Amino acid sequence: MSTNKETHVFQTEVKQLLKLMIHALYSNKEIFLRELISNASDAMDKLRFETVSNDALSEGESELAIQVEFDEQAKTITLRDNGIGMTRDEVIENIGTIANSGTKKFLEKLTGDQAKDSHLIGQFGVGFYSAFIVADKVTLHTRKAGSSVEEGVQWESNGEGEFTLENLAKPKKGTEITLHLKEGMDEFLNEYRLKNIITTYSDHINFPIQMRKTVDTDDSKEQESSAVEWEQVNKATAIWTQPKSELTDDDYANFYQTLSHDFDKPLAVMHNKVEGTLEYTSLLYLPKKAPFDLYDRDRRYGLKLYVKRVFIMDDAEHLMPAYLRFVRGVIDSNDLPLNVSREILQSNQVVDKIRSGSVKRVLDQLTKLAKSEDTTEYDEFWDAFGQVLKEGIVEDYANREKLAKLLRFSSTHDSAKPQRTSLDDYVARMPETQEAIYYIVADNHSAALGSPHLEVFRKKGIEVLLLSDRIDEWLVAHLTEFDGKSLKSITQGDIKELVEEEEQSLTEDEKKARSDLTDKVKNALSDLVSDVKMTVRLTDSPACVVSEEGGVSNHMARLMEQMGQALPKTKPILELNPNHVLVKRLEAIEDDKQLKDWSMFLLEQAQVAEGDHLESPSEFIKRVNALLSVGL
Repeated sequence: MSTNKETHVFQTEVKQLLKLMIHALYSNKEIFLRELISNASDAMDKLRFETVSNDALSEGESELAIQVEFDEQAKTITLRDNGIGMTRDEVIENIGTIANSGTKKFLEKLTGDQAKDSHLIGQFGVGFYSAFIVADKVTLHTRKAGSSVEEGVQWESNGEGEFTLENLAKPKKGTEITLHLKEGMDEFLNEYRLKNIITTYSDHINFPIQMRKTVDTDDSKEQESSAVEWEQVNKATAIWTQPKSELTDDDYANFYQTLSHDFDKPLAVMHNKVEGTLEYTSLLYLPKKAPFDLYDRDRRYGLKLYVKRVFIMDDAEHLMPAYLRFVRGVIDSNDLPLNVSREILQSNQVVDKIRSGSVKRVLDQLTKLAKSEDTTEYDEFWDAFGQVLKEGIVEDYANREKLAKLLRFSSTHDSAKPQRTSLDDYVARMPETQEAIYYIVADNHSAALGSPHLEVFRKKGIEVLLLSDRIDEWLVAHLTEFDGKSLKSITQGDIKELVEEEEQSLTEDEKKARSDLTDKVKNALSDLVSDVKMTVRLTDSPACVVSEEGGVSNHMARLMEQMGQALPKTKPILELNPNHVLVKRLEAIEDDKQLKDWSMFLLEQAQVAEGDHLESPSEFIKRVNALLSVGL
């Protein structure tokens, strides 16, 4: 008997999502069953964990199982589980709406290419809606474990903008979903077809997946009068507990796809069993593509944690550092208590050892990919996850050297191949006399490549790394040397070997003339600069601005300002190119105002080239126009 029926309207974003589903966004429609079975498995995992501390939630049922059946006459497929179930509020939160930013981001990512778009579905946690690919109406009955029979809930929708909710007496806990199939979907009203889908995609699910046992026609009358018999379709053996020799690439791929909701096969698989003083099994995967929310700070990342094959928690972030949050997989430990909590995980020596071992395996696997003759797979990984891996330089001091070898940068050596130069490559190409690894950090690749600071390095054939990711400023602040070579910014302090070379070629008169000119410009600019120098950095540009050695770079200051954490203003050092015609002209200027205008012009021009924002762009334009008028 159902009561308290309500009709609700879907969110606008959900309507759009359902429309996509109904028009067969998935290229292979059979995936709907995998998604629903995966959800049922999660519900039973959660129940099994909850019963560790509250056995009453089992409600007397000793076996957890998923049942799948079909009715050719009614044209329905029904899937039921005896897992944790849901309350009315949880149904609204988890199914009636998608109350998070994921849906909007999902819709923004859509390209219109069905094959590409289908890869996004599971990543956004909307796998339940895949039911509408094959069904024109979906009915869900559910009851939370431990609640009364009268607290059951029925959810129903035809996917066209509304859903209904009503109370329902449900004797058994768990969830039952009935799909009323569309015309043309009769292929799924077939025992062999459904079994084949289950064994293909869900054979590894760690709970029995059952279907009605087939009986001969002669036994049908006897079957009608007896209880329904169910037979298990899947192996129901946790894949990570099986020997690697008995598993195929397809076995690993199918488990990964169910675990991650990723339609691609994984880039790499790491399956290890550790025995001795510490016993645990890990099955870890490297994805090929980054999930949409890789940079979402509120998203919880991590691995699935099992203890003696009993599911404990999702997103056990303490088992893998944040910079490896793209890793998917499971850890199954024999040395943790079944009632382990997130708080216990924070300060547990067993967890620390598991984490250390898992990180080593992942970094070793990445090193193997990076060192292979064909680096295509590592290049693909770096394009997807390189910025996240860079976070490890800041976070993981113990593995900094190993991580440094995995980094890839753009370089003046071959600017047509961005993000492909390793530090090992750079060092191998360094002349014996070169003491440092040179780099420049800019807002983007084009700005770095076009920086005037590169001019003398190009002239002398010295390679410079071009850094333009937002994290690069923090990276070089923590990675100060590699292979005995210091990392040196070409926009900070002096380039000593170049300065010494220049000074040796100057006469005393030339040195004095240069000193007099820099003093004049410094006086003209008064408190706008900390110093004015002649530079050896430039060959074509008249001037550039640099920061003090070890000080905060201009680029870092801009980043902090964008993050709402403005740093105290620091005065730049203005460096002039003594061979440029504009700088030579300064020597002949006697009028103080004209000298100031030219000095200001050179300073502001250099700041614009550096990517800095001028305090008064309009004054800069007036000054340029005035100088042009004089020239004309």
